[in-house]
Amino acid sequence: MASSPSGTSSGSEDIQQLMDQRKRKRMISNRESARRSRMKKQKHLSDLMVQVNQLKDQNDKIVTNINMLTQVYLNVEAENSVLRAQMAELSHRLQSLNEIINCLNSAATIIDDTEVNGEDDFLNPWNLLHVNQPIMASADVFMY
Repeated sequence: MASSPSGTSSGSEDIQQLMDQRKRKRMISNRESARRSRMKKQKHLSDLMVQVNQLKDQNDKIVTNINMLTQVYLNVEAENSVLRAQMAELSHRLQSLNEIINCLNSAATIIDDTEVNGEDDFLNPWNLLHVNQPIMASADVFMY
């Protein structure tokens, strides 16, 4: 069972060739795996870029919508201010008119009391209405 030096060298070459073949397979496999990894990374990056563009579009639409709604809000606030001012003015007018009505009612009560007391109707301003006649003027009066 003696082995010849050429047989050991032949077996050693076979082992070396087998190891080289495995090394080449591993290298090819690693290259393919790296290529797939790069492609996967590129696809992921591409998907992220698409998502970024979609989100930018959504953001632009939201900003436009916010700007429009802000303008509507400002317009409504301005209109509200005008309406509040008008309400205050109308409330003031109503209060003034109610005061006038109260004064007139008080005057009417006083007039009724004077009629009951038998005072002279000549001093009663409500009975003097027939004395007050409208004043009519024409252009002829002013020409000499």
